[in-house]
Amino acid sequence: MIRRRDLLVGGSAATAAYLAGSFLPLVAQNAPNFGAPSVVQVGFRRQKLGDIEIIALNDGVLRRPLAAEFVRNAPLATVQELLRSQNMPVEYIDIPFTAFLVVAGGRRILMDTGFADNGPATTGRLLANLQAAGLRAEDIDTVLISHYHGDHINGLRNRAGQLVFPKARILVPSMEHGWWMDDARMAAAPDAMKGAFQAVRRVFGGLGADVLSTFEAGAELAPGVRSMAAYGHTPGHTLFTVHSGNEKFAYVADITNVPQLFARNPDWAVQFDMDADAARESRRKVFDMVVRDNMVTGGYHFPFPAFGKVEKLGAGFDFKPVA
Repeated sequence: MIRRRDLLVGGSAATAAYLAGSFLPLVAQNAPNFGAPSVVQVGFRRQKLGDIEIIALNDGVLRRPLAAEFVRNAPLATVQELLRSQNMPVEYIDIPFTAFLVVAGGRRILMDTGFADNGPATTGRLLANLQAAGLRAEDIDTVLISHYHGDHINGLRNRAGQLVFPKARILVPSMEHGWWMDDARMAAAPDAMKGAFQAVRRVFGGLGADVLSTFEAGAELAPGVRSMAAYGHTPGHTLFTVHSGNEKFAYVADITNVPQLFARNPDWAVQFDMDADAARESRRKVFDMVVRDNMVTGGYHFPFPAFGKVEKLGAGFDFKPVA
C-alpha cells in the first residue's frame, strides 16, 4: 500500500520523480538526435475473449534518449546490456501508447484515451484507428481512466477543450482523483509539478456528475469488468480486468513502461513511478496474477499490438506478444 508520506507533494518519492522529469517528457517532443520513431501503419488489433471482443487502439509513439536516470536503481551499462541482448537500441527508448476498447453486446468501454490533438506529431492516432476498426467516437459509452498522467487523460478533450467522446460516462479512481484535485496539494507542489496538476484540471474541471463518476478499487464497473488497485506509479494507479466465460484479460496500464526491462527486472524502478517501493510491490503482484490465471494481458506501453501473455523468466517475467 502506498504510504502517507508518499502521498504528500513534499514527500521525497513524488517530488524526486517529477523534478527528474517523469511526467513532462511524456508530453513533450521526440528526442531530436535519433530520428523519428516508426508509427504503426495498421494501428488496431482485435482479440476475442469468450463472447466479447477487445480492440487494441494505438495512439502513436514517442522516442526519448536513454539516460542514466531512466532506471533509478540500476547502472546505465546494465540497462543497455539487457536491451542489447534483446536486439533493441541502447541510445534511446521508444514508448508506444495503446488504449483498449471492450466491445460487449451494446457496450463500448474504452480504457484510457491517448493524447487527442494535444501531443506531438507522432501521437494522436487513436481516433483514426478507432475509425479504421469501424467505430466512431460517438459509439463509446464509457471511458475508464487508470491514472492521471497526461498521456492517459489528454485524449478526453481536444485542444479546443471539447469532449472527444461526447456520449461517454467517464469513470475514474477515487484515490487518484482526490489526490490530483486537492487544491492545497497543488499549491504546495514544487514548480516542476504544478503543470501536471493544471493539466488534470483542464481535463476534468467543470465535468458534472452526469458525466464524471469516481469508483473505489475492486468495484465492478460493467458486467465482467472490474477495477484493481495497483498503486505506486501514481497514488491511485488502477488496472482493469475483464472476464468472459472461462477467459480473462488484464489491462495493466503502466505497471511497466518497458516490459523488456521492468518485466524481466520487476524490482527496477523507472523514473516515472512516484512511489518506487509501492510500484515494485504492485508489479510483482500483478505479474504473478496474470501468470497464475493465464490471462491475456495488455499494457499501455507494451509494443504494439500490445496483447500477449506473461511468463515467468528466472526471478522476473517475460512478455510474449501475440503473433
